[in-house]
Amino acid sequence: MNGFLEELERLEVAGKDAVTLYNEISALAMREAEGKISRRPERTAYYLSVEFLIGRSFYNNLMELGVLGETARILANKGVDINVFEEIEDAALGNGGLGRLAACFLDSAAALGLPLYGYGIRYRYGLFKQEIKDGFQVELPDDWQKYGDPWSIRRDGEKREIVFADYTATAVPYDIPIIGKRVNTLRLFQAEGSAEAEKISEYLYPADDTEEGKLLRLRQEYFFSAAAMGELVERHVKRYGRTFENFPKYNTVQLNDTHPVIAIAELIRLLTKEYNVTFPKAVQIVKQTFNYTNHTILPEALECWREELVRKILPDIADIFLKIAVMQENELKTIGYSAEEIDEMAIYRNEVFSMANLAVYIATAVNGVAALHTDILKRSLFRTAYRKFPQKFQNKTNGITKRRWLMLANPELSALIDGAIGTGWREARADHGKLLPRVKELWEAFYEVKEEKKKQLFAYIAEKEGVVIPEHFLVFAQVKRLHEYKRQLMTAFAILEIYYLLKENKLPDFRPSVFVFGAKSAPAYLRAKGIIKFINEIADLVNGDEAVNGLLRVVFVQNYNVSYAEKIVAGSDVSLQVSTAGLEASGTGNMKFMMNGAVTCGTMDGANVEIVEHAGEENNYIFGARVEDVEALKESGYDPNALLEENPLHRRAVSALVDGTFSDGGTGYFKELYDSLTVGASWHKPDHYFVIYDLKDYVDTLLRINRDSADKASFAIKQLTNTALSSYFSSDRTILEYARDIWEI
Repeated sequence: MNGFLEELERLEVAGKDAVTLYNEISALAMREAEGKISRRPERTAYYLSVEFLIGRSFYNNLMELGVLGETARILANKGVDINVFEEIEDAALGNGGLGRLAACFLDSAAALGLPLYGYGIRYRYGLFKQEIKDGFQVELPDDWQKYGDPWSIRRDGEKREIVFADYTATAVPYDIPIIGKRVNTLRLFQAEGSAEAEKISEYLYPADDTEEGKLLRLRQEYFFSAAAMGELVERHVKRYGRTFENFPKYNTVQLNDTHPVIAIAELIRLLTKEYNVTFPKAVQIVKQTFNYTNHTILPEALECWREELVRKILPDIADIFLKIAVMQENELKTIGYSAEEIDEMAIYRNEVFSMANLAVYIATAVNGVAALHTDILKRSLFRTAYRKFPQKFQNKTNGITKRRWLMLANPELSALIDGAIGTGWREARADHGKLLPRVKELWEAFYEVKEEKKKQLFAYIAEKEGVVIPEHFLVFAQVKRLHEYKRQLMTAFAILEIYYLLKENKLPDFRPSVFVFGAKSAPAYLRAKGIIKFINEIADLVNGDEAVNGLLRVVFVQNYNVSYAEKIVAGSDVSLQVSTAGLEASGTGNMKFMMNGAVTCGTMDGANVEIVEHAGEENNYIFGARVEDVEALKESGYDPNALLEENPLHRRAVSALVDGTFSDGGTGYFKELYDSLTVGASWHKPDHYFVIYDLKDYVDTLLRINRDSADKASFAIKQLTNTALSSYFSSDRTILEYARDIWEI
């Protein structure tokens, strides 16, 4: 890396703006990284994902190259603060945990020296840029390339044609080096050709509430999956000839959720149509090649495609789906499945193709992403498949990369750990569990680090949002995708109840606290948009009330992204992970907060269960209905209105949606939210996410945390204990398990 530093020393900075310097310095580093791209070994793993939420590359890549500190020093000597590059926006090519997990996995594989290569789409615009106007979410195009894209290498010599029934699109690959012990690549395909073709890679998750939108999503999924499969087959033929029995020996493919499952049919199409492999033989090959990660049990996220839609633009793929479905049905009949069991596992039913059932049928391994989630897959979603093929099912609890989420996001805490146990924990595979015996003697130093990270967070919020948070406030954070099951609405009600108690002087020892929200709602998800508006109405009420705002504040940050997350997880005291038990597959935000020394206030859901197992329930705050309680409530009948009748504080908070306390600007959002809780809808019973059921326990738990935090030493010890025991949740551990148990790399 001396070459990079020498060139940086010679770089002229006078008269150049931040964007020019960013591109020039990135180009210097990129030359160094490109020269180190590793040769693929014979057996390689490939990770197909519709999302890769990479975040800002500049600081992370300089850290991975081992020159971040030196770069900051050299620039400072030239009169440039390295933090000036924070204005360069993230590559927001993902929506949340799914895409961020994919990015963490690539990071860990490179750090561990494992050959894992990513395939996805190079969207012209990311999810969307969120602004909050009058409390409402407003979506703007996320033009992440407006400052250039110096971390990608366009490979014109490796473009390929992707054929649909109505037109052909050109898939142009862009390679992003993933830097570590190995330098692997993330290859993102950009669609070029006609104006219609270019729409394929224009937006992440185009609206799919029309047939045109559904077709565009299907095109996206086929586009990158077909480009990836075409490339793997072509590379195999060049190296080994037209013999494909050994294809699974050299290639293993992980399908990240159902979006890339269409790759199964495409590989069969290539083998049978282009290389004359028989259909049964092609199916045998794909069964040895693909593995499937399930990320959700929510029906709306388990993709199903109507046959007529697939046939309209991909007739060959529709035929292959049908042939696999017939093969599956015959196979299941032969081994003694009942008609009911065959129906449960059917790939094709009622003229619809089930991508999840296809993936389970074909995949060598099917995994969930937390112990509880995998148990639910076995007991519920894929119970029939599990009974017959238990050997297929595995658990791989998610993880996060400590390089971005601790070393980069929190250098102050990293330095504290260095001083306590040395720097060996920074290596891939290594953990920082040796910190545990020292937490009691280090609590004051940790407390100072946490206060410093809060100052940084509050300054950033003041700059970005115009909301001033006084020093020393306790920070509760709920930052994640906006969805009803994640229950941001329950947190809003809890804040209202605390506000009312403060107004009535019923919380005399309440420690000043701020609730920080960050979330994007899908543009067509009106309830989620209503929740955003409701939270912002509460924020205006609380922050504007001088009788209360010295004790309580609320902020909804705009355009929550990876860079914002880096600041929030480092500056928070309490991680709010309050999804309805049984619905959050894993979560990774909970792990980021834990690693940075926040206690978890959460339900026994997703990876919260394992966080408590590793760090102790005494160091965290668990509340609410468990999975078995939720199942019992569904069986016995649940009436939220009875709870509202019994509890005047709940009734007041929930009624605030419709009693004139707040305005939804005439949209009807708040009445619809109120009805969803008290009346239900055609497709669900009242309060189907049990918000009102868990609300009292939640408020009591928040107040208990507030009381406990008054004992600074005891609370800081709980927080630092979480940091000390967070190594299990490193994506290095997760990737080693995939490499050993599934990929055999």
